Amino acid sequence: MSKLYLVPTPIGNLRDITFRALEILGSVNLILAEDTRQAKKLLNHYNISTPLQSHHLFNEHKSVESVCSKILSGQTIALVSDAGTPGISDPGFLLVRTCLEHEIPVETLPGPTALIPALVNSGLPCDRFCFEGFLPPKKGRNKRLTSLASETRTMVFYESPYRLVKTLQEFALHFGPEREASVSRELTKIFEENIRGSLTFLSEYYTAKTPKGEIVIVVAGSK
Repeated sequence: MSKLYLVPTPIGNLRDITFRALEILGSVNLILAEDTRQAKKLLNHYNISTPLQSHHLFNEHKSVESVCSKILSGQTIALVSDAGTPGISDPGFLLVRTCLEHEIPVETLPGPTALIPALVNSGLPCDRFCFEGFLPPKKGRNKRLTSLASETRTMVFYESPYRLVKTLQEFALHFGPEREASVSRELTKIFEENIRGSLTFLSEYYTAKTPKGEIVIVVAGSK
């Protein structure tokens, strides 16, 4: 039966992919990729020649109906993001919702996502947590931070290296300078780094050391 597969891809180390994910990527009729150049690196590494089509935040509203038509005509399609699980701070939600509206089967494979290893590795409570993804860059940012100041669960954020110091400083202002936190950078890659401490310490650390790469911030909940 034709369907849509959501296939997680490695967040760094190309070996962090399941046998089943590779089998599906090699057997579907088409792979939708957030960045076809990035996806090509993974496919070439595993000698997979399945056709690729671009599917990202800037074209997904125009392409979802076309994708659904392809699946309804009998094609099986896989969706991948640049790294991790599609739909988690990456394109995927709109396509899944549209497929379900058309009664198209959707199957999501388990696999890599940056938030879980960063959370578990932080040393902060992970029995209950909330995932906030990327904060609004401008509008609504202060309101979101104010609402999170009383959050008792551990909080997980994604952030750009260019905004990391500013974000840590804002966290210190809203959550308190001594609130415990962890910054995970370049997870699964050669230069992986996990730094733990107060928000003040982390802000000072990354002010002195310019950060690079993909970043996950884990912050302790309010007591």
